[in-house]
Amino acid sequence: MTHTKPFHKTMILFFTGLIFLIIMTGVAHAKIESKVICRVETDRAVLPAGDSQNVVLKITLDAPSAPSHINRPKVNLGLVLDQSGSMNGIKIEQAKAAAIEALSRLGLQDVFSVVVYDTNVHTIVPAQNARNIQGIIRTIEQIHSGGSTALFGGVSQGAAEIRKNIEKDYIHRIVLLSDGLANVGPLMPEDLGRLGAALIKENISVTTVGVGTDYNEDLMAQLAQKSDGNTYFVESGYDLPRIFAAELGDVLNVVAKKVKVIITLPDNVKAVNIIGREGRIRGQQIELSMNQLYGDQEKYALVEVRVPKSISGSKIKIARADVSYEDPFSQKTENSSGTSYARFSNDPKKVAKSTNIGVVREYQLNLNALAQEKAIELSDKGKKKEAVIKLKQSVARLKQYGSQYNDSQLLKEADALEVQAETIEEEGMSKKSRKLLRTDSYQKKNQQLSQ
Repeated sequence: MTHTKPFHKTMILFFTGLIFLIIMTGVAHAKIESKVICRVETDRAVLPAGDSQNVVLKITLDAPSAPSHINRPKVNLGLVLDQSGSMNGIKIEQAKAAAIEALSRLGLQDVFSVVVYDTNVHTIVPAQNARNIQGIIRTIEQIHSGGSTALFGGVSQGAAEIRKNIEKDYIHRIVLLSDGLANVGPLMPEDLGRLGAALIKENISVTTVGVGTDYNEDLMAQLAQKSDGNTYFVESGYDLPRIFAAELGDVLNVVAKKVKVIITLPDNVKAVNIIGREGRIRGQQIELSMNQLYGDQEKYALVEVRVPKSISGSKIKIARADVSYEDPFSQKTENSSGTSYARFSNDPKKVAKSTNIGVVREYQLNLNALAQEKAIELSDKGKKKEAVIKLKQSVARLKQYGSQYNDSQLLKEADALEVQAETIEEEGMSKKSRKLLRTDSYQKKNQQLSQ
């Protein structure tokens, strides 16, 4: 009996320590899982031995889920709405409904602003916390259509409202809506592209929503691309509330900001090309950036490199990717990395068996996106026949790889593109066809989640 109390005390201390260890292990595991994971893969893990050859690298960033026990990052949202004469009727009414839908999803800590533009630009809701909801709704409901389309000025004024809180820790996003051609102020795609490139330096992304078939999809895509935003083609105004809700769902689910990727190649591996994304090749380093990652999203970059002549049985390092980003929940800089190696063999079966279908699929989808852009370019030059041939060549390639690897996604993409090619062959490149091709190409290259 004299040993009972010390024994109980020892056991209590033991189990207390064990529970603490389990909890801390769980916390550490949760912390690890909450980071962005970087994976570097090649299109084949085993390469044919012999001469030097090109290899496709896929650098994947797997974003974690947004933590449920921590308040989400605050949002600084600016809507820039076209109220020119062409927006009259259902489009302007649905645009107002979409704006109110976006407002209803914000919290009291978020900032909201609305700029409208026609011949002139007007800030009707200056940047403010989303508190006076009924007053803001009454202001939005008074929007009416009329006048021309000062699109550049509208985006610039929208950015000015965002900048009122640029130094604060917000997710900064502009959503631009337009149904017509910019005809007041700068109006070329390059003009808006330069504006987008300037805004991304301030961590402001612009998402563009084109309504109907009369807006300039090249301009809208350039602005979105240069600022790392999304782009949408909405044939009917009735879809606007749904699109705005989907876009805001992304904005409210950001788990990483200011994402930088540096891919370092060994001296014997040479960079050939960045596929589908903008970036810089500086000798043995490739630099890429993305403004934001959303929860549970996969973003990737494809890079083509050339590896040296190798003998069977050898193994080499292909690339290392280092990722840095800001955690919007802790405001701390986090890092992640991944490395890829490849082996060489004289056995064709080993080479074929090592194929990474995920890398092959995304590579082919990106080649298809580039083919769509080339078809638009050919059609714009009056070369409809050549444009159709380009699309059909892409269809054939998608079918070939889809059948070879029994990949339903490639086959589905081939079927959809074949319908588009046949429509263009019969009717020419209509405004709708051109917008579908441009938007689809952009969304594929940027891994925009389909809505």
